[in-house]
Amino acid sequence: MKRLFDVSMLKFLLVGVGNTLLSTVLMFALEGLGYWPSTAIAYVAGAVLSFFLNRRFTFHSEETLGRSAVKFALNVAVCYVLGYGLARGLMGILAPWSPLSPLWWERLSKLVGMGLYTVLNYFGQRFFAFRKA
Repeated sequence: MKRLFDVSMLKFLLVGVGNTLLSTVLMFALEGLGYWPSTAIAYVAGAVLSFFLNRRFTFHSEETLGRSAVKFALNVAVCYVLGYGLARGLMGILAPWSPLSPLWWERLSKLVGMGLYTVLNYFGQRFFAFRKA
């Protein structure tokens, strides 16, 4: 049985720092497109980088490229919808009681979504996308 916390988590975090910086810059640069398009484009770009780095560097997957790419894409899609959907819903509940503008609530929602996505994505990649038999 795999330990929950080991060197793969450290490697995932290293890859994630670069990936998160790239995604954050891209997401906020594209915020004029709206919430869902700006976050989606940022995560597709980040996902390509993450796939190749995590496949070999972090999890040392030996599965075929096509199979691991399909599992990775499914994982990213599920984590994206859950992370950003939960964040958007939570911020929607909290926003009416705040003096912050809707733009700031949307930005806060993106940051919370990023955190939720990252946690879900680690577990999804480790135990689903790049799982070793």
